[in-house]
Amino acid sequence: MAAASEIGNKSMVCQDPHSFGHLDIWKGGNPLESPSCLLYMQVSLMTMVTQFMDACLKSLGQSSIVSQIMGGVLFGPSMLGNKKILGLALFPTKGAVVLDTVSLFGLMFFFFIWCVKMDIATLMKTEKVAITLGISVFAFTLIIPTGLAFLMMKYIAMDGSLAKALPFLAMSQTLTVFISIAVLLTDLKVLNTDIGRLTMSAAMFADVAGFILTVILFAILQDQSGSFVRLACILLSIVGVWLLVIFVMRPTIIWMVKHPGRGSVNEICLVCIFLLVLLSAFVSELIGQHFIMGPILLGLAVPEGPPIGTALMSKLETICTAFLYPIFLAVNGLQTDFFKIDKQSLWIVCVILIVAFFVKIGAVMLPGYYYNLPLKQCFVIGLFLNGRGIAELATYNMWKRGKLISEQEFALMVASIIVVNCILVPLIRYIYDPSELYQTGKRCTIQHTRRDLELRVMVCIHNNENLPMILNLLEASYASRESRIEVTALVLVELQGRARPILFANQEQPHDEMRSMSCNASHIDNALRQYAQQNEGYVSVQSFTSISTFETMYDDICKISLDTGSNILILPFHKRWEIDATVEISHRTIQTMNIEVLERAPCSVGILVDRGILSPSPSLLMARAAFYVAVFFIGGQDDAETLAYASRMVRHECVYVTVVRFLLFGQENSKDRKRDSDLIDEYRYYNAGNQRFELMNEVVKNGIEMSTCIRRLIDYFDLVMVGREHPDSVIFQGHDQWSECQELGVIGDMLASPDFVTKASLLVVQQQKIRGTLVKHNVNANPVPNHRDQLVYDIPNDTVDKYDRV
Repeated sequence: MAAASEIGNKSMVCQDPHSFGHLDIWKGGNPLESPSCLLYMQVSLMTMVTQFMDACLKSLGQSSIVSQIMGGVLFGPSMLGNKKILGLALFPTKGAVVLDTVSLFGLMFFFFIWCVKMDIATLMKTEKVAITLGISVFAFTLIIPTGLAFLMMKYIAMDGSLAKALPFLAMSQTLTVFISIAVLLTDLKVLNTDIGRLTMSAAMFADVAGFILTVILFAILQDQSGSFVRLACILLSIVGVWLLVIFVMRPTIIWMVKHPGRGSVNEICLVCIFLLVLLSAFVSELIGQHFIMGPILLGLAVPEGPPIGTALMSKLETICTAFLYPIFLAVNGLQTDFFKIDKQSLWIVCVILIVAFFVKIGAVMLPGYYYNLPLKQCFVIGLFLNGRGIAELATYNMWKRGKLISEQEFALMVASIIVVNCILVPLIRYIYDPSELYQTGKRCTIQHTRRDLELRVMVCIHNNENLPMILNLLEASYASRESRIEVTALVLVELQGRARPILFANQEQPHDEMRSMSCNASHIDNALRQYAQQNEGYVSVQSFTSISTFETMYDDICKISLDTGSNILILPFHKRWEIDATVEISHRTIQTMNIEVLERAPCSVGILVDRGILSPSPSLLMARAAFYVAVFFIGGQDDAETLAYASRMVRHECVYVTVVRFLLFGQENSKDRKRDSDLIDEYRYYNAGNQRFELMNEVVKNGIEMSTCIRRLIDYFDLVMVGREHPDSVIFQGHDQWSECQELGVIGDMLASPDFVTKASLLVVQQQKIRGTLVKHNVNANPVPNHRDQLVYDIPNDTVDKYDRV
């Protein structure tokens, strides 16, 4: 049993130690009298409510922090907790200490893992524009809002608690916390964009300055005696902790990681780091600082990325991000009482917040104008840097505990976090659409590229298993003196143990450093170099590595394909097969990424389904063996692009191409068939005399006959090529209802299905979309412009732009 009594404005709780036993309903007890059972109920209730609110508010475009704070506010004195019976039953005073301790414990580890992700060394490599933005934002938001606060204190009558707190509330607007900005950018899926990277760099620099200011300010406020000697001791002890972390703890952690051998991380090492987190928090309190300072410094000292950063993330990230982080936000919402806000205090604080909001935007625009950054880009960066999150909430919580602000000011600042995020997120979504960067009116396809110009192919590679089939495809693409191939390879690595996404050119990266970032990148780069050497003079290779989350990785893919002017972009399929033809691994996050690329890519896209493990394709690069390719042609622009690619392949002396054209019975005189016939005739004319090019016509009445025909033919080939989209036809009736992988289209999905037994690999091609719509033929036009009697792939890009833009 526990008893609570009010002494002044404080609550005293007396806890019976015997109440920790079982108080189940069968013994006539109340389980909620047990602190542990009460905690289980409170955490479960808050988690369920916040998850429900998050699902509801996400549909309105809101970030998760709003729903998680509001989940706590719902049970607090501002709403349901205002009803004494309900509030005391669910969140009694006797349970506040335990719940608060759990939330602060979660806050400590949340800050630690985010600081592990933060690479402090990148501050030394930050571009001048990011440094200037960070300094400008920090300086202007420190001077102007704080100066305004002192003017308002002098000329406007206000209550004593607000007058005491106003300078601190104004200075808190100086905080541009890296963690809050990173969470906001991740929620909006813009972490990989140029704006996202610049915002992160500026936020990191401003955050370091803000952290130093906060530590010094906290030390000054702790020295209530006014003794200079005591203040000097506090500051020196802080410096000592910093030096201890940098010169003792960091080398020790690195030694512990390397000691077991081969850079592995064992359980003992991880346990030691967890103990160091707790010890650092204790030392911070011991020297008169907030307990969170130690874990922050320790997190910055731990090397980011693999192996140690990745190992820590695998152990802590899920429980901290999905469980402990929402609990802290909800507990702060629970402690918020909006009824304690008076109107005068509300408008005074609102003036400070609004001024600080626009000052921060202006502080970005001024240096942005000097560096010739677009006005819209500066405005969006300013909006991002105005983001509020858990770090600001933790600061206000710390000030409330230290009696620097009252419950009224705390409620005002919690409300400001909710309102600012409610406005910011939809506003940014409305103003800034990253996909606009990839929209182009220029044709970047194989079909519309002159055959005497170089073919620009971009390939994305996840691991070494993707390499053999991709190298075969590149070799089959036929590099020659007349038409070289420019290959751009992007190694895709999932972001683990880091906060900032990284994009770098492999040629400019030392192999040791590259290997530490990705064990696959150096092997892949070597294989591509070997391919280029075997085709010396005809092939050039550039390789990059993108370390990012799969949710935002499409930004790097689309940006590089646009910058390199790629004609086609090859993406590996998200499934991988076992030797017995069963699916070994299926990465849904990669599937989502592929779909995003298909929607945004500024060039044609091919999804490569590699079944090479079932029957390894002959290596064109090494053995110069025969390579058999089939094109299943039904009609439409995607099939036209597939045919153009295959027509280039058949020029290779080892590649045999068979075009299997499926004709719907009874549609002999349709305009679509005539247009497709004219297109195929062009390619037949060009390949006249080439015995490796063959055309087969298969007349079918429905999808069943087409499927039967495909099953009969497919095992004769090493690679099958098919377009993703096709005109509506009775052939597809019934098939689309069973489609599992929309990125492959109806036919591609059927061929990639585990139920479709075949050893042939598959390439599903989508021709470039222009301004969000598929590039389509004009039904009243010939397949080539009337003013030129040339082959489709001989049309110069400038002519196509003039006559055939959508």
